[in-house]
Amino acid sequence: MEQVIESRLLQACINDLVSVLALPAMWTGQDPAQVVGTLLDAVVGMLGLDFACAWLKLEASAPYLLTVRLGESRGSGGVERQVARTFDRWVADEPSRWPSTVPNPFGGGDVAIMALRLGLADDLGVMVAASARSGFPRDTERLLLSVAANEAVVGVHEARLLGEQKRIAKELDARVAERTKELAAANEELRRITDAVPQAIIVLAPDGRVVYVNAFVLAYAGLSVVAGNAEAARERIFHPDDRERVLNEREAGLSRGEPFESELRARRKDGQYRWFLMRYQPLRSESGEILRWYATATDIEDRRRAEERVRNENLALRDEIDRSSMFEEIVGSSEGLRRVLAKVAKVAPTDSTVLIVGETGTGKELVARAIHKRSSRASRAFIRVNCAAIPPSLVASELFGHEKGAFTGALQRRVGRFEAADGGTIFLDEIGDLQPETQVALLRVLQEREFERIGSNRPVSVDVRVLAATYRDLGAAVKAGTFREDLFYRLNVFPVEIPPLRERREDILLLVRYMIDRYAKKAGKTIKSIDEDTLEMFRAYAWPGNVRELQNVVERAVILSDRDTFFVDESWFKREASHGPGPAASLTGALAASEKELIEGALASCKGRVSGPGGAAAKLGIPRQTLDSKIRALHIDKYKFRTS
Repeated sequence: MEQVIESRLLQACINDLVSVLALPAMWTGQDPAQVVGTLLDAVVGMLGLDFACAWLKLEASAPYLLTVRLGESRGSGGVERQVARTFDRWVADEPSRWPSTVPNPFGGGDVAIMALRLGLADDLGVMVAASARSGFPRDTERLLLSVAANEAVVGVHEARLLGEQKRIAKELDARVAERTKELAAANEELRRITDAVPQAIIVLAPDGRVVYVNAFVLAYAGLSVVAGNAEAARERIFHPDDRERVLNEREAGLSRGEPFESELRARRKDGQYRWFLMRYQPLRSESGEILRWYATATDIEDRRRAEERVRNENLALRDEIDRSSMFEEIVGSSEGLRRVLAKVAKVAPTDSTVLIVGETGTGKELVARAIHKRSSRASRAFIRVNCAAIPPSLVASELFGHEKGAFTGALQRRVGRFEAADGGTIFLDEIGDLQPETQVALLRVLQEREFERIGSNRPVSVDVRVLAATYRDLGAAVKAGTFREDLFYRLNVFPVEIPPLRERREDILLLVRYMIDRYAKKAGKTIKSIDEDTLEMFRAYAWPGNVRELQNVVERAVILSDRDTFFVDESWFKREASHGPGPAASLTGALAASEKELIEGALASCKGRVSGPGGAAAKLGIPRQTLDSKIRALHIDKYKFRTS
C-alpha cells in the first residue's frame, strides 16, 4: 500500500513539475516581481502550503523586495510586515542555517519551512515554503520546490534581460526619431545617413502611406523604388500568410497613435523569406499632431528558428515522457551483446549514418537511443518515426512537413519530423517499408541535407543525424527492386546487427530479474525468488518475439502473481495440440515440407553458404538470422551442401 501511495505521490509530483515547467510561457513581458509572485501562487496551490514568500534583490545595492502569498487568499495589507518580523534575522544567511520550524506568523503553533537560495554568484534572494502539515517537506515536495526555485531564477534573469532589451530598443528608437527630426530640414543628408544604416528604415505619412525607404530595404527586396507603388511592393515583399494580419495590426497601431510592434516574414530578392520585427514610432509636432511615422525592421530569423527548435524539442520530450519504452537501459552480458555495445561506443561520437538490423523485438530502438545519448547531440531532440505505422499517403508530410493549402485538410503549415529534429537525431524505424517515392526524397536529405515541404519549392536545410532500423533484408530488397540501391548504400554506412534472444541465452536470467523488479514495483508487489522450472522453460524456449515477447510474458506473470515466487504456467509456451490429422495439420506438414525443400534448394545452389550477397538468405529474400532459425527448426544439415 505504501508503494502505491508513493507512486501516486510521484505521479502528482510529475504533474506538478510539468505545470511548473509550463510557467515560463506565462512570464513573457512580466517584471521580476511579477515572475516571483506568479511562481509563489503556483507553488502554494500545488502543494497546499500555508504560505510562501520570497526576498528578491533586483540590484546589488538595492534592499530586498519581499513578496508573500497565503494559502487561503492572496493576502491583505500587513502580511509582509508579519513575515518580515519572523524571518528578517535569517534572510542574509545561507538556507542551510535556517531553522526547520518557526512560529506561524498568521496563527498559532509552528510551521515547517523549506528555504532555497535563488541564484548562485549574483545572489537573487531566498524563497521559503511553509506548511503546518506533518512530514513537510516530503522528498517529492523538495524536488518540486527545487525545480520551482530554478525556474524562478531563469524567469527573473529572462525578465531582467527583456527589460534591458526593451530599454535598449526604446533608446534606439528614441535616437533614430531624434536624429530624423534633426535632419528633417536637410532631406538629402537624411537619405545619405539612413542609406548607410545596415537596417531597414521606413518613413510613413500620418495616414500610413510609405513616403521613403532606405537603401537597405531596396537592396533586400531587389526593388528600385517603393514609395511610388507601395501596395504592389507589399504584395511582393510580405509573406502571403502574414499579409492580412500585418496590415490589420498596422492599421490598428496607426489609429491608436502610439508606438507599436509587429512581426512578419519579408521576401528577399532571391525568393527566401526571413522574419523581421517591425517597430513603429510616431513623430509629433509641439501641439501633439503626428507628422510622420518611422519604422525600423530588425532581422529576427535566427531567434525565431531557435524558438521553434525549442518548442519542437519540448514536444518531443513530452512525447518521450508519455511513451513507455521497453526498458530504461540495455541489459545483458553475452558476447553478442558486448559486440553490439562495442560498435555503439565507436560510432556514437561520430555523425555517421547507422543502419540497425535485427529481428522484431530485439531492441533496435534501444540501441538507437544509446547511440544518440552517447553523441554530441545528446542534449538535442531524438525524433522517432515508425515508417510502417504511417499511411503511405501521409509519409512525406510526416517526414518533411507541408505548407498551408498543400492538400485537402492542410489548414496550416506543419513542421515535419526532419525539421523538428534539426540539430539532433532522427530514428527511422522499419525503413524497409518506405514507398519508392519517399525513398527518393529521403535520399536527397542524406545527400544534400535539405528537403522541400509539400506545397513549397523552397528548400529547407537541416543538420540531422540519421539512424535507421529494419527487420528486413535490404540487400535482398534491392535485388528484388523494392528498395533503391543508392539509398541502401547511403544508409549502410555503419551497420549494427543485433542478435536475437535465442543467441543470447546467458542474458535471459538478467533480463528476467530486471523485468520482474520493474513490473513488481509498478504493480506494488514483492517477488523474492524465481521458480527453477520457470527459469528452465525461459532458457529452453526459442523466443520468436525476442526481448519484447519476454517482456510481455514477465509482465503478464507479475500481474497474475499472488505469491513472492515468480512462476509461469507451462502451457504459455506450448502451442495448442492438434486433435487428429485434420486438414489444418496436413496443411501445416505440407507447408513445412515445402519450406524445407525450398531452403535445401537454395543452399544447394549457394553451396551451403547462408549469408552474404551470394548466400541462400539473399536468394530467398529473408534475413540471415531468420534463415538460420528455420534451418535449425527444420533440422537441415547445411554443411552437406558445401563442396570443395
